[in-house]
Amino acid sequence: MIIVLHPKATRQEAEEILQQIREKELKPLYMPGSERTVIGALGDERRLGELHLESHPSVERVDPILAPYKAVSREMHPEDSVVKIGDVPLGGGGFAVFAGPCAVESREQFAATAAAVRAVGAHGLRGGAFKPRTSPYSFQGLGLEGLRILREIGDETGLPVVTEVVEVADVEAVSEYADAFQVGARNMQNFRLLTALGKAAKPVILKRGMAATVKDVLMSAEYIVSEGNAGVILCERGIRTFEDGTRNTLDLSAICQFKEYSHLPVLVDPSHGTGKRAYVTPMALAAAAAGADGLLVEVHHDPPSALSDGAQSLYPEQFERLLRQVRRVRQSGEA
Repeated sequence: MIIVLHPKATRQEAEEILQQIREKELKPLYMPGSERTVIGALGDERRLGELHLESHPSVERVDPILAPYKAVSREMHPEDSVVKIGDVPLGGGGFAVFAGPCAVESREQFAATAAAVRAVGAHGLRGGAFKPRTSPYSFQGLGLEGLRILREIGDETGLPVVTEVVEVADVEAVSEYADAFQVGARNMQNFRLLTALGKAAKPVILKRGMAATVKDVLMSAEYIVSEGNAGVILCERGIRTFEDGTRNTLDLSAICQFKEYSHLPVLVDPSHGTGKRAYVTPMALAAAAAGADGLLVEVHHDPPSALSDGAQSLYPEQFERLLRQVRRVRQSGEA
């Protein structure tokens, strides 16, 4: 339920309504705006009906939220949200690029790649410390040592770091070292993990599952936001289709749908979305043109030696060209 207050409503009057919502054991959301204050009430629909706020003198109107995803819907929050990872904002018209290797393999490898992407304009670093792999014989990441390397190199370069969290038991450790959590495609509907991240104090990049619809992703985001963590960033990373010419099928239309249905920022991962180095830059440019708020790109200082996803990792010089081309695409769109 959305409760729109009259323009002259005071904070005290808003607090009275928030208290009524709490007394019904519903979740209140307070969203002051430049012209009007909006209050949200989430929870059991029977209790929502008992509020009868239409007759409150401070209330201009009460609207139901029709979407099953309440807190992340644009009905609840018409304006785009801006979520910060470290000091880097995502959403609100800007464009941020997080880059780095699929996995942290050693301090030397991550430091070399981080220095290369920072030098050409990356806004943040990505790298996996815990690597859930299809094969149990593939490199699984350095774990806690990988997290320490991420933090050290992030501090040295002055860039925020993002890494994947794969289970509830790791949330505290990842929160200690990273500036944002990444939820991978395989864990998009791990609801216990999402609930735990909803109680955490760091932003969450939520990747679309390989067989998930756009609305499935939004329902997963709702799990996080409903627990109190509003810092969710949606990420399109390709879905599984009958096409076998690419690793996945990057669904650029998802950007438009996410933007239509939700206020949350949207990243695109063209590396996992294609699985082929030659396709990463064209799809990154298409994502920028389609309205994404940023990119998550795999870059390795020496892709042939990569222990994970070398075939889709850009060389540093390719990443530099990608950034130049992305800037031109965005400038042309603003003209």
